[in-house]
Amino acid sequence: MFRSLKLIKKGSHSLNKEPIWTKSFISLFLTNLSVFVVFYGLVSTLPLYAKDALSRTDEEAGLLMTIFLLSAIIVRPFTGKLLDLVGKRRMLWISLFFYLICTVLYYFITPFEGLLALRFFQGVWFSIVTTAAGSLAADIVPVTRRGAGLGYFVMSTNLAVVVGPFIALFIIQTFTYNALFITMSILMIFGAIIALLIPDMKLEGVGGPSFKSKRFTWNDLFEKKALPIAIVASLIAFSYASVLSYLSIYAQEKGLLSLASIFFAVFAIVMLITRPFTGKVFDEKGPAFILVPGFILFFLGLLILSFMNSAGLFLLAGAFIGLGYGALVPSLQTLAVQSTSHQRSGYATATFFTLFDTGLAIGSFILGMIASKFGYQNVYLLSGILVLAVLALYGVIVRKKRLN
Repeated sequence: MFRSLKLIKKGSHSLNKEPIWTKSFISLFLTNLSVFVVFYGLVSTLPLYAKDALSRTDEEAGLLMTIFLLSAIIVRPFTGKLLDLVGKRRMLWISLFFYLICTVLYYFITPFEGLLALRFFQGVWFSIVTTAAGSLAADIVPVTRRGAGLGYFVMSTNLAVVVGPFIALFIIQTFTYNALFITMSILMIFGAIIALLIPDMKLEGVGGPSFKSKRFTWNDLFEKKALPIAIVASLIAFSYASVLSYLSIYAQEKGLLSLASIFFAVFAIVMLITRPFTGKVFDEKGPAFILVPGFILFFLGLLILSFMNSAGLFLLAGAFIGLGYGALVPSLQTLAVQSTSHQRSGYATATFFTLFDTGLAIGSFILGMIASKFGYQNVYLLSGILVLAVLALYGVIVRKKRLN
């Protein structure tokens, strides 16, 4: 009997020790990293490219982000069934190929209208490739260690927040925009090649098609129980668009462009350091213990950014924004998933990111118009005030939920 118990314990222990960092997982991690390095690298530099090389206005520069996210928003609700119809690995390869082609075309397309069309087309494949990569990651990591495995996978996106802007801003300050486009293309070639090492999960008996019908319904696109939290997230994304789309231009105005890459490094480092702590507090104390400080820290970061006039305040703003944004977005996503049943968690996640991307797209466009008329200092001030308004909205949602 004791021997049986010992064997059971040993078997259980070995299951918990199933490796996460397999060849397949590392390949997918590096592929996802390359996709997001290109995404964040271009997001941080294309507004400068539009203004410096193409002589465009701030409002037009904002369109480069808006049009990219618009196409992603349109496509994202349909990607789940698309992966089931075509296959996850095959769709990953197809989307990587077209994402790579789009990256290469930045070197050849100079008319602004052509650049907008390219951004729209690349946004379509960005939406598909990121959905496919996330879905494959869930299949590849051991079931017994899925939480830890997916947590490690998300780190590829967090690292890209630092690596993308750092590489891109360094290249345009040291070399040329064409050198930037060549470098981004080489990174995507590497990401596409490494993806060939990812196995066919369907052949291994997991991650096969799960849908029953090819017909689309409203419930296949959105999860209504997740909508209130998703709306809160979209408003946070609206404010965050001021950082994502215009920070490099604002830093250039302040004579701090050389520190823009360090800003993103500080932003990402504090976010990575605090993420395990915030997750633990969220589980043990409840969402309010993370979200309320997150709103306040995000507001303070934007406020400091609005009035900053030195390198120290610039980087301090990056730390506060990283703390606030890093606490808010994962917590709101968790709340969106928790708002519905386990079977609907995928739809809740899609609803969350559809509205989040919508907030980024609208924010990039509207804040660009505000910047052209009132300046970037007022953009960050208004973005901070909006964060406080969203905190009040979150309070109303929580109170209404308790009354129900």
